[in-house]
Amino acid sequence: MTDPIADYLTRVRNAIHAKHRVVEVPASNLKKDITKILFDKGYILNFKFIEDGKQGIIKIALKYDATGKTNAIKSLQRVSTPGLRQYTGYKDMPRVINGLGIAIISTSKGVMTDKEASQLKIGGEVLCYVY
Repeated sequence: MTDPIADYLTRVRNAIHAKHRVVEVPASNLKKDITKILFDKGYILNFKFIEDGKQGIIKIALKYDATGKTNAIKSLQRVSTPGLRQYTGYKDMPRVINGLGIAIISTSKGVMTDKEASQLKIGGEVLCYVY
């Protein structure tokens, strides 16, 4: 697999389109950090890291409204790819839907949202947009 982050986002996106409540993805430290950000910002209901002796699994409970038809995540979009990395400085931080969505940035201080990176005045690689 050449792009595990794109695979992670695609698995979550496909589970949303299929109206699944839970999705399982192979674990990595970067995927765990992205999952924690999605949970902290209210895009997913819950998550659990399962150690299986190999790579590990991340179980993600998706968040729906009261009717169960509308998901909290409208769009997951991969920005930086292995073939074309997208970097940004803190002054040129992308705004997703005029500040309503979040951009997940990989910085030297760890993985964080665009707003947190702007406050710390550090730039990094733009991994994805979520809204």
